[in-house]
Amino acid sequence: MYALDTNTLSYFLRGEGEVARRLNAATADQLGLPSVVAYELRYGLNRIGAGPRRQAELNQLLGALKPLPFDADAAEIAAQIRVELERRGESIGNFDLMIAATALAHHAILVTRNRREFERVPLLQLEDWFG
Repeated sequence: MYALDTNTLSYFLRGEGEVARRLNAATADQLGLPSVVAYELRYGLNRIGAGPRRQAELNQLLGALKPLPFDADAAEIAAQIRVELERRGESIGNFDLMIAATALAHHAILVTRNRREFERVPLLQLEDWFG
């Protein structure tokens, strides 16, 4: 299972990198959408005042992905990660923390280009589909 980060789906929507090829090569049951990523993408389009066509494109994309909720298991994992990272002085943003915890809770590999943040999270497997 792959959990897709916000930047990965943004690259897909803009046709950048190799993301479209990799997404199209995967089966639907292999692709998961962390709920926080859905929020970030919807917020981004609303913030820029995207029109109905772009909103429809996003709805179609999000509807094709398996939802990965930030649930009680993810909340527990996020709390543990945050404590550990704070002790090491290596905190990451709260949304990235929630995305990482969601991937871990669902035993997924996080697909992101933001390795700098996510490499700090213990046991989190990462792939970058941009290049």
